[in-house]
Order: sequence, then structure tokens, then C-alpha cells
Amino acid sequence: MNDYDAVVIGAGNGGLTSALTLSQRGVKVLLLERHNVPGGCATSFIRGRFEFEVALHQLSGMGSEESPGPLRGQLEELGVLDKVEFVEEDTIYRTVIPGQVDVTLKADRAAIIELLKGKFPQENEAIERFFDHLYEFCSQLLSGVWLKDPEISKEKYPLYFKYALKNYQEVLDEFFEDHLLKYVLSTYWGYIGLPPRSTAFIDLAIILWAYIELKPVHIRGGSQALSNALLDGFIGSGGTVRFNCGAKKIEVKNNKITGVITENGERFSTNYVISNASSLTTYLGLIDREHVPEKQLKILGASTIGPSAFSIYTGLDCEPEDLGIKASTSFIGTTSDMDRHHALWRTMEKPETVGFTCYDLADPDFSPPGASQVVLVTLQYAFPWLSVPPTQYTDTKYKYAEHMLAIAEQVYPGFRDAIEEIEIASPLTHMRYLGHPGGAIYGFDQYA
Repeated sequence: MNDYDAVVIGAGNGGLTSALTLSQRGVKVLLLERHNVPGGCATSFIRGRFEFEVALHQLSGMGSEESPGPLRGQLEELGVLDKVEFVEEDTIYRTVIPGQVDVTLKADRAAIIELLKGKFPQENEAIERFFDHLYEFCSQLLSGVWLKDPEISKEKYPLYFKYALKNYQEVLDEFFEDHLLKYVLSTYWGYIGLPPRSTAFIDLAIILWAYIELKPVHIRGGSQALSNALLDGFIGSGGTVRFNCGAKKIEVKNNKITGVITENGERFSTNYVISNASSLTTYLGLIDREHVPEKQLKILGASTIGPSAFSIYTGLDCEPEDLGIKASTSFIGTTSDMDRHHALWRTMEKPETVGFTCYDLADPDFSPPGASQVVLVTLQYAFPWLSVPPTQYTDTKYKYAEHMLAIAEQVYPGFRDAIEEIEIASPLTHMRYLGHPGGAIYGFDQYA
């Protein structure tokens, strides 16, 4: 008899939801986590009087009770919807290039169209046509693919079949001339990790549609609150979790899984493993080479490790309005050349774009009274950082952070002077805590 029916490796949200789903159905599950808290990227940490959100900037897919999105339904099915409080945000983002463009888009289609037409009057007709196109495309995607229409065809869903795998830049060029307007409508490419020229229209279209229609939300208490709720549900349904206990090896005999050995040397017998570790770690680190299917190795060989992040966590000794912060999520750039932004992620040159998230606008209790917190993020591949000599690492990290703070200061003067607490995480930091190759936050590069 096996120790467990299934072993889940990694207590990120994928591992947590898998473990909880199985446990709720009567499966005897062991969840292994190398860190001392659940959540993976969805965690928090404390510095001084601040509890910092590690990664989550915006969440979508919740919808409302009257018009629920897929995430709401999933959380309800998992039994944690009433354990977590979500706060809806009224804007999707602010996009700024000082001296060139500054727009804040509401989470409302009509309001976005009206604002963009006022900012780019020469593109008025094209703006209307683009959003009609975007919404009809997403409608066909939802009806034909997500709802699994058995009669799906090019004739029934022509827009979906024609545009799904076109790149987003190609579609923007079809509608617009103004490069700044294209830049504004491409803002969410940072949530994928590839510029519009390399991103499929389907990916950016559904992200933009979802944040407008299903609204951006913030988790009260941060993403750690959701991770804790999932873990509580798992334990409450009879599951077993081990922290500070990473997996070292997945045993395979006669083409069947037989058990898992932990880094502590314990062995647990099982016939099923769900790995929430990276696929590279799973197939090349946890399973002996002779047991890995050649097909899987070819898939890995055709993939490239995606970007990590450079993150600056700041606790401020003032309220957001004291610095003129009116949007929870801002994207600040110095140029509209998105291909250049992406190219810089592969170098140690100073960044030219920064994500700026303030959590206290949606959740005034997120920080202590009279204080607030902001996280600055730019994406970066890890390999340039791996070449930095250890003796130069700290200076290099601080210089890079200075460049990001300078970009933020252009839009929010006085920001630096308001910093009470600061912590800086490079791609190497994310490698250390996530255990992902390259500290990748999106897995592999998302080339469709």
C-alpha cells in the first residue's frame, strides 16, 4: 500500500489548487514545498512595519456576482471564494512617457474609447473599429474555443481563424498610424514577456478584453491571503503538507512512478506525481534521463527560458495622494520602442521602462496608517546577471535600482524622499526563492 495516492511538488498556486482539488475528492495527497510559506510567487514578506506583496500587481477573471468570470467560478468550486476578499479597481492602467503621452484608462470600454479619441483625434474612426474588432474576436474565441463549440469552423468563426496567430503588432498596424496610440494599447505586453511583434494577437487581445470587462481586482491582504486560504482548504480536507521539504527525486520503475524522495532523505511511495516545479527541473532534475520521453525532451529543446524580474519593494512614509498617485498600476517609459525595451532585458544597460504599483489605493489598510507601499518592476533575463562577479553584485544591483527610481521620479516627484523601507530583488533573487531556471516568472518565452 502506498504512503499517498498522489504527491504534489511545489505549493505555488498551481500546486495548491491541484492538491486541494484532489483532496476534496477523497484522494490522499502529500504536498511538498521547499520554502517555509505557501504560494510561490503569491507570497509576502515583512521588512520593518511593512508586509510587502511579492508579485501580484493586478488580477482579472473575477467578474461580478451578476456576471461571474472563470476565476470566480473556480475559486467557488475550490471552496475559498468566501475566504478571500477582492477589491475592484476602477482603472486598468496609466501609461506614461514624460513629454510624449500620459493616459489613464478606466475599466470601461466606452470611457476608454472616449478618452483615446480625445487624445488621438486623427484616429477616431480607427479606434472605434479596433475595439469592435477586439470584442468580436474575443466573442468568437469564447464561444468557439472556450465553450468548445463542436461545429467550430472558419466559416462560423472567421475572425478567430484569421487573426488568432497573427502578431499583435501586425493587427495594430492594420488599424492605426500613430505609434504612441499603438504603444498605449500594447501596455499589457509586459504581462506576457514578449513585445507585440512577437506576441500572438489572441494573447494580448484576451488580456485587454478581460481587464476591461471582468475588471482588475486586488486581493485584500495581498496574494498571500489567497495562498493561505487554498492551503487551509487543503489541510481541512485531509491533505498533508511539508514545508522546508523540497523534492529531490521522482522514482520511476518499469515506466511507472513509484515514489518521491525529498531533500531530507525521506521516501514516500506513490503512483502519481503532479509537479508544480518548472518542467526543466521536473524532467531534467527530478527524473532520471532514461525515463524521460524523447518527445518531452524535444519540447524542452524547442523552448527558451523566459524573463525574470528586477523588483524594488518600497515602504513610504506618506499616503499615495501626497505623491499624486491616482492609479494603482502605472507603466512608465522613456521611449515607445517596445522592441528596444525587450532587447535591453538581455543586457546590463539601464532600463527604459518601469511598472509602478501602489496597493493602498484599492486597499487603504494595506499599509500602516499614514504610510503606503509601492513596488517597481522591470523585466530582465537572468543570464546577464549570472556573469556579474560576486564582488560586484551589490554595487551593480544598487546602480540598476537607481536607474529605476530615477524613471519613477520623473512622474512622481518626491517619491525617493518618501521611502522609509526598501528591499531590492534581482533575477538572481527570484532564482533563489522560486527555484526556477533563470528565475523565470512566466516559464518559457511565450512564443505562440
